[in-house]
Amino acid sequence: MEILQHADFWIGLIKIVWINIILSGDNAVVIALAARSLPVEQQKKAVLFGSGAAVVLRIALTVVAAKLLEISFLQIIGGLLLLWIGVQLLTDGDGEDHADGAKGGLMAAVRTILIADLVMSLDNVIAVAAAAQGSMVLLILGLAISIPLVIFGSTLMIKLMERFPVIVTFGAALIGWVAGETIVSDTALKGTLESYAWLHWAAAIAGALFVLGAGKLLNRPKLEASS
Repeated sequence: MEILQHADFWIGLIKIVWINIILSGDNAVVIALAARSLPVEQQKKAVLFGSGAAVVLRIALTVVAAKLLEISFLQIIGGLLLLWIGVQLLTDGDGEDHADGAKGGLMAAVRTILIADLVMSLDNVIAVAAAAQGSMVLLILGLAISIPLVIFGSTLMIKLMERFPVIVTFGAALIGWVAGETIVSDTALKGTLESYAWLHWAAAIAGALFVLGAGKLLNRPKLEASS
């Protein structure tokens, strides 16, 4: 293909891959949290399906992300949904028995991954689209290359969570942090944020503390029952 012979193509591709490396950290944490309680074989499937579907979702979002970010209260709703996901992951809800059996557990994990990625990727894909400079081939190729990066990061995070359980807490706090940032970044709050820039950090910290606090509160009955 003639496009492969242009230096601009390769520069753009490198930019997209690098952006995805930077922006995929929180996605890897979500995937690892959602999949960590599944059997080992299902963990691999959840990581593979979740990572692949998340990248495809990002490609689709690239077309409409800028427009969606202009809709008032959409990010507030998304942030609240992300807070709920963070609490659910911290309380290890995916590790419980499902009525549909093992398949239900796998599908629940993939569903959680997709919902969280949908919320977190709205602003991320704008950076990727800018690097692609209108080239759909470059965009799809760059995001496709990022799939193994996300899979590797998620797999590594699962192993680290098994060895160091405290990482689960930090991961849930990160989701709460992103949720707080998402809420305060909504178009409806733009004027307020410009007047009080500290609200960005306050909302992020509040989101992290909420997830940790709610998760601890909901886990207390389980701890008392097991003792």
